[in-house]
Amino acid sequence: MSLPRPLRVALSVVVTVGLTFLGLLFVTFIIGRVVPIDPVLAIVGDRAPEHVVERVRQELGLDLPLYEQFAIYVWNVVQGDLGNSVLTANPVLEDIKRVFPATLELATVATLLGVLLGVPMGVLAAVYQGRWPDQVIRVVGLLGYSIPVFWLGLMGLLLFYATLDWVPGPGRLNFVYDGLIDPVTGVMLIDAAMAGEWDIFWNAASHLILPASILGYFSLAYISRMTRSFMLEQLSQEYITTARVKGVKEWRVIWVHALGNVRVPLVTVIALSYANLLEGSVLTEIVFAWPGLGFYLTQSLLNADMNAVLGATMVVGAVFIGINLLSDVLYRVLDPRAR
Repeated sequence: MSLPRPLRVALSVVVTVGLTFLGLLFVTFIIGRVVPIDPVLAIVGDRAPEHVVERVRQELGLDLPLYEQFAIYVWNVVQGDLGNSVLTANPVLEDIKRVFPATLELATVATLLGVLLGVPMGVLAAVYQGRWPDQVIRVVGLLGYSIPVFWLGLMGLLLFYATLDWVPGPGRLNFVYDGLIDPVTGVMLIDAAMAGEWDIFWNAASHLILPASILGYFSLAYISRMTRSFMLEQLSQEYITTARVKGVKEWRVIWVHALGNVRVPLVTVIALSYANLLEGSVLTEIVFAWPGLGFYLTQSLLNADMNAVLGATMVVGAVFIGINLLSDVLYRVLDPRAR
């Protein structure tokens, strides 16, 4: 007896995601074993007696064969145990829960800026192909690909903070507001709005403007370029010519018919851009002292805190898997042919 098709599709997705996640665990496990950092010495120190080193090694299971270590590693991760951080002495999962909302907030606002500006720019570049609006938009996108993010962040701080004083300095809040609201979601804008603390809300928003704009610029460059490419392909199709011959208004031809047919690949582009910002905001977080996952990962790496490094790396990989799965679902929702 064969299973119903929806159940088979769901089972296939579960198996695919499970195998992908298992592969991710295997990669992080291998990284933890090949890096020239001894996790035992990172815990007990270089001057610990030999018997202490051996005892801790046995407690961590590092004296077992690799296949047993991997099985234990997978079992611990499934239970939500990523080990303890040497740097903070907290469970790594608790640290990630604390810092990840800051990265989520930054990447989400940056992606929204990239979509709201990048999609119209890409459409206009395609409509005015070869003319000055197209040339200007392509130069803006090229600069977004070419300028290093850390340099742009430093120049932004120098100009808008140190010189013009239009935005506040690094960090998520002014120090006078630290600890005044309970971190319910960890997203400062949401928590401040829920608590009715509008002074804190606007202060958090002002701190978010510059780093989100810089990340959003890189998202804009990618999204506008891909939107232009998709639109050029659609504008050359026969159905566009037919719509124009029938007297359909030009704005409707462009923004409804052509743009409507690129929404499926555009969803994938936006999802990939969002995932890249979630894992690629490390330099931005360092420049702006933004207490997110990238900043946490960098500090852990500099302090040889491998549990934290591997845990953060695994979370980034899991985010990519989740966003790709979400884009596949949206693909099926938006395109009936894929159902």
